[in-house]
Amino acid sequence: MGLRSEIAQSWRRSELSGLRPGAAINNLKVREIDSRSRLLRAAAPVLDGMAGHLAGTSFCVMLADSECRIVARRFGERVVGQALDEISVGIGCQFLEENTGTNALATPFELRRGVAVSGDEHFLDAFKKFTCYGHPIVHPATRRLEGVLDITGLAGDENPLLAPFLVHAVTDIERRLLDDSKQAEQRLLAAFQSAQHRATAVLALGDDVVLANNAAVHLVDAADHALLREFGRTRRGVRQLELTSGTAVEVRVEAVSANAGMLFEIAPLRPNGPPVPRQRADRGVLPAALEDRLRRSGQDRRRVLVSGEPGTGRTSATSVIAGQSPVARLDAADVPTLGQTVWLARLAQLANEHQGLVVVEAAHLLPPVLAAGVARLLDTSSAWIALTSGPSEELRGEHAALTSHVHRRVELPTLRDRRGDIPRLARTVLAALRPARSLRLTADALELLTAQPWPGNLRELETVLRQAIERRSVGDITARDLAPNCSVGAATPQLTGWEQAEQDAITKALQASGGNKVHAAKQLGISRSTLYNRIRALRISSP
Repeated sequence: MGLRSEIAQSWRRSELSGLRPGAAINNLKVREIDSRSRLLRAAAPVLDGMAGHLAGTSFCVMLADSECRIVARRFGERVVGQALDEISVGIGCQFLEENTGTNALATPFELRRGVAVSGDEHFLDAFKKFTCYGHPIVHPATRRLEGVLDITGLAGDENPLLAPFLVHAVTDIERRLLDDSKQAEQRLLAAFQSAQHRATAVLALGDDVVLANNAAVHLVDAADHALLREFGRTRRGVRQLELTSGTAVEVRVEAVSANAGMLFEIAPLRPNGPPVPRQRADRGVLPAALEDRLRRSGQDRRRVLVSGEPGTGRTSATSVIAGQSPVARLDAADVPTLGQTVWLARLAQLANEHQGLVVVEAAHLLPPVLAAGVARLLDTSSAWIALTSGPSEELRGEHAALTSHVHRRVELPTLRDRRGDIPRLARTVLAALRPARSLRLTADALELLTAQPWPGNLRELETVLRQAIERRSVGDITARDLAPNCSVGAATPQLTGWEQAEQDAITKALQASGGNKVHAAKQLGISRSTLYNRIRALRISSP
């Protein structure tokens, strides 16, 4: 059977994960879902409307969350539901290519684009009785993957109208996500304004918004936010804990209505107060969940493609994969110096002789013929190999084909997409640069760092801090110390966290479309008039 390219590559990834077509799927891990999540709130009316349109048909729709875990199903008739139930495909099951192969949940989740999978195109035999189309759900402002929407029927019931029908539903869900975020932000702001003048530190945490009064700015930083969010999810009332600074505090938490966020009142304890100890936050530069995934891949000696913009930590990520194993690196940037024949021979030698991890750096820079050579080596060698590359969405031809020769693909986020992490990251980088010196970033310095666009990502942050250290080797590093290398104007608009994310998304869409606002609006999933309004409100300059 001749397979389409995207299907064939998905099959290859499934095989590399150790999956076999005859594998049973009745042992998929099932976890509880959050029935009050913002995705389900936004999607429920759309799913109900779809169910109405599908009444009397043999189709069903399934919604998966940002971890590709099924969180909702709707049926036209129960025939498809019964077929799915027979193979234990239910609420809470996680669909990844590594455990379910090629299908219209896992493959769109992997590729970040719409994919149709029909009958025998499914990798697992258990799914070959179905035809389906899946499409990712992306938040219009933050550009984060929120989930995947899938429509499934019985094989033979293919219909060319399924794709536009589903895409229209995805657009509705994305619009509702945007509207819900704005309403939640307004409720959170109202709750914060009513409490911000209290004598204690007051902090409001929403999905994409952080609000703090002056006392909270000086007491709490972004490294504490994850701790407080977890605290708020599991407890109410007054409790004691210890912040990352070592300060013991008393925390009162209350939920803001309709999942808008949480409001915290935080007061330092007296010296004799009994603080609740906790483990220190992770000190790495990569997101904790991503680092855990890399570490697990390393423990299983999986082949991994680490992609991302320059400076996002691609080399650090491969070090996490290697763990305690030795690492041998070969950079594609050395091809012009070594020559293609010598470079490929050196890679083959490392694959044959090196006992640890072999890393091919910047694989996107390889000439196409060498990229094809690396693919052949991956097919014929059992060596433990990892690749790094530019953003996966920019890979084409032979470079894109390399993705089907690895077990895992990991996309590193840009620093501008991790603004909430910047205070912690800045302290981590600072400690690594000058471990023996007593240096501290003040609140205004952290605010200035958080407001920067960071086109050079973590590498640029390290450069800025290194130069600041040269000007002030001890004591507090203030915004004035950073100003020569940071745009002070970046912090002047006083955007909320949500507005900053919205500004970043619009700016990126305008750049990708060459300034064409019609195309940018289509990419963002908003109308042209809405785009114009947000450009004016956020003072965005067209490229």
